[in-house]
Amino acid sequence: MSAKTTAFANNLLKLLFNATAWANVADNAASSPLTNLYVSAHTSDPGTGGDQTTNETSYTSYARQAVARTTGGWTVSGASVYPVANIVFPASTSGTPTLTHFGVGSSLSGAGDLWYRGTITPNIVVSTSVVQTLAGGAAGTTITES
Repeated sequence: MSAKTTAFANNLLKLLFNATAWANVADNAASSPLTNLYVSAHTSDPGTGGDQTTNETSYTSYARQAVARTTGGWTVSGASVYPVANIVFPASTSGTPTLTHFGVGSSLSGAGDLWYRGTITPNIVVSTSVVQTLAGGAAGTTITES
């Protein structure tokens, strides 16, 4: 199968990350659409069959971070999407795992659908009392639709 065109990839990413209707193809749910996506941190790759809990870190104080499904939360450009701002996870009060992957999914907690996953480069070694940050902006945490 051939790769997607940039226009197709942008429309798909705008539908998923910005809740932008895709004319004649798809609309955002009218009655109760997701207003946020939830970014998770993982200690190894959740894999193609994983959910939001697969290999998710569990240091004390960790919580998934909500990012609005809007152009204020995510930028879509050139078949890629990235968070507008840094994604900041709470500081650890106990535990120092190494974060190697991030995920984007539909649930604040629990198994939830894992929509996308990617590598954190460089890996983040969690330190007690230090917040963990995934960089926003085009040079930061980027997902490319191919």
